[in-house]
Amino acid sequence: MATVVDQPQDAGSPSQDTGTAEATASAAILEIRSRINEIDDAIIALWKERAALSQQVGATRVASGGTRLVLSREREIMEKFRDALGADGPQVALLLLRAGRGPL
Repeated sequence: MATVVDQPQDAGSPSQDTGTAEATASAAILEIRSRINEIDDAIIALWKERAALSQQVGATRVASGGTRLVLSREREIMEKFRDALGADGPQVALLLLRAGRGPL
């Protein structure tokens, strides 16, 4: 059974608990987590950018007399995410769509 090592941390710093006392494995885990954190930051930034762009599309459409939503477009996005991510894809797509248009 693996030994869990508790390491002190600042309230504002990411967790340094790697779940292993073995130094080489712990260092590798921390390096991988660093890259994961970079990816998370990029996802968050892209999420916010996508939501803002989607809100612009909706505002432009409504201002020109169009509908608030285009359901065929939402279905396309859901299918795209299902194809790319499998069973969890539609859930991710729904969250993205909601971020851009608000709840229904």
